Amino acid sequence: MADVPSIALTDVHGFYDDSHVLHGLSLEVARGEAVSIIGRNGAGKTTTMRAIMGLLDKRSGSIRVKGHEVIAAPPERIARLGIGYVPEERGIYASLDVTDNLMLPPRLNNNGTSLEDIYKLFPNLLERRHSQGTRLSGGEQQMLAFARVLRTGADLFLLDEPTEGLAPVIVQQICEVIVGMKAKGNTIVLVEQNFHVASLIADRHYIMEHGRIIDCIGRAELTTKADRITAALGI
Repeated sequence: MADVPSIALTDVHGFYDDSHVLHGLSLEVARGEAVSIIGRNGAGKTTTMRAIMGLLDKRSGSIRVKGHEVIAAPPERIARLGIGYVPEERGIYASLDVTDNLMLPPRLNNNGTSLEDIYKLFPNLLERRHSQGTRLSGGEQQMLAFARVLRTGADLFLLDEPTEGLAPVIVQQICEVIVGMKAKGNTIVLVEQNFHVASLIADRHYIMEHGRIIDCIGRAELTTKADRITAALGI
């Protein structure tokens, strides 16, 4: 099974109600690989993540996760295949404290990060473990969102704008955590407007425009295709 892609999307169309957002999207992510999806706002990056997780009103085409076709599967079944999803909005439960938020998602296996190790990664969460979600800063909420999926034992991570709006010191900490996740052999799909961050993590960069992948740039091509990336990001 080692040669089976962790994720393979083929001719995927995605809709919000009657709004057609993804237009024949195709991409592939190998096991243990980190890829980024880059493009201007509205290109369909977040919609791609939501399509993989089964969170769109309508999908067609083929989405395979670890060899399993999930185009018609409900989100809970898709998550059980070992996906840890950190959405752009983070999904922190405001009425629950840090510990309850951490413990809420079920463990998928025994490979998840222990609470002790989570608190070593994110000392802020240890200090705030009895604080409600509404009392956390944006950076602390993002730490909690990461900690929650690490605890589950997932080995395939969808990370949607993980550093957006965070202070530089928190961005550095989040980057170190993602690099550590990759070093352990996890598969990572990253949507990230900060291309410096994406370039530190991703092996390849898919460029997205109008709901389609229009190019793929490998790490070794970054220097020669810098203009292409600048244009794709609208910088």
